[in-house]
Amino acid sequence: MTEGLTERPIRFVHRGAIVEVAGLPATTTVLAWLREHAGRTGTKEGCNEGDCGACTVMVGDLDDGGTVRWRTVNACLQFLPTLDGRALRTVEDLPADHPAPRAMVEHHGSQCGFCTPGFVVSLAALHANRPDPPSRRELADALAGNLCRCTGYRPILDAGEAMYALPAPAVNDDDATVAALQTLRADPPLAYRAPDPATGADSRFLAPRSLDALADAAATHPQATVLAGSTDIGLWANKQFRPLPLLISVGAVPGFKAITETEGVLHIGAGAALEDAWAALVAHLPPMRDYALRFASPPVRHAGTMGGNLANGSPIGDSAPVLMALDARIVLRHGGAERTLPLDGFYTGYMKNLRQPGELLWRIEVPLPGPATRLRAYKLSKRFDCDISALACGLAVTLDGERVTAARVAFGGMAATVARARAAEAALTGQPWTEATLEAACSALGSDYTPMTDLRGSAGYRVRSARALLRRFWLETRPDAPLAPSATQVWEVPA
Repeated sequence: MTEGLTERPIRFVHRGAIVEVAGLPATTTVLAWLREHAGRTGTKEGCNEGDCGACTVMVGDLDDGGTVRWRTVNACLQFLPTLDGRALRTVEDLPADHPAPRAMVEHHGSQCGFCTPGFVVSLAALHANRPDPPSRRELADALAGNLCRCTGYRPILDAGEAMYALPAPAVNDDDATVAALQTLRADPPLAYRAPDPATGADSRFLAPRSLDALADAAATHPQATVLAGSTDIGLWANKQFRPLPLLISVGAVPGFKAITETEGVLHIGAGAALEDAWAALVAHLPPMRDYALRFASPPVRHAGTMGGNLANGSPIGDSAPVLMALDARIVLRHGGAERTLPLDGFYTGYMKNLRQPGELLWRIEVPLPGPATRLRAYKLSKRFDCDISALACGLAVTLDGERVTAARVAFGGMAATVARARAAEAALTGQPWTEATLEAACSALGSDYTPMTDLRGSAGYRVRSARALLRRFWLETRPDAPLAPSATQVWEVPA
């Protein structure tokens, strides 16, 4: 198939034991395997596109300390081969005395019950990863990927608070899971092949484990689909029924997920999960916190990658506006050759970019701004949590006293690609950071973009909203009496 890779079954840990799967198409989802092949129907299918959370499961990996780190993902979007070498836990795998389902029962957190398994799994994952009780807001953030039509969420949040007062479960299979995961580490890299009845041809899945092997596989198979978090490509299979005969996964390459800082530049591996990439950005840039929390949902952020979000090239992708405002660069690699491009020059049209066949988006380089730079990011959508943007922006000005010495303004949702507002930036640069300068920049926005009207908003709404967000930016960062965060946030600002 590919040099150095030997075909073998998919091997992962479920209920403390190693499971082997062969013969199923590589695009079989974890949800389909659970319900149709493993007989585990407690995990539900709702929207089948990662929005409702009814299919939420936990996927575990060994951390550097040899313990299992559990994260929630949407089983409807994850292809079964992505479980290789990892552990799976579902609502049916939780012990009967686990505090998450007990608290849901005691606090009447379930009515029709269809969403309940997903909520229970999300609560169980929170309980596993966080020993101290979270705040009400933190509970709501952890449950942002779970949709309930019945309860109004209040009793579910009550259950989340109450579960921390209940005793831990008497039975926990983490020890068996750790032993099984350590056994799987001896397996060779996954090269999987199985017939696909839908196409009459084989479906294949490659998961190299080194940076060089990944680059070589992509260059050798330029027609392949490069798979990162599957939060978008999963929809190609289960909604659009697109044939995906060869998938090359980046998920088994530790170096592709690395996040480091050198000389004031944050280097984010393109395979780093959105959750980790945004956490690194927020650690350096605290004003990004609320925007990061509104990026999709925890299960999507746990699986999806920042590199995948950029390579997708959606005009409403939420990473690109912020990274453009930060003057980010991307590093592309084809085989052993690398090249670096400014992110704001990467996109050539709707869902089009400069990446060549067989070339990988390798790394994102983000220059960290100094103390004179004011940075904000805003998002407008029909729902507060877990929704596609109607409009998103990254806004940055560098001040010398009260004068703007540099400005970077980038919007998504205003054109065929995420793009900078060059006229607005010119209106800001060299001017005092005053309301008059703001008005000039707002007026210039009209020549920067020609937005379209769609289901998420009209063209007029987008232009008015872009100007309003630019004004909010000024109100929060103006030299004289800037608004405090408590004046602009819905939730109480943490101390």
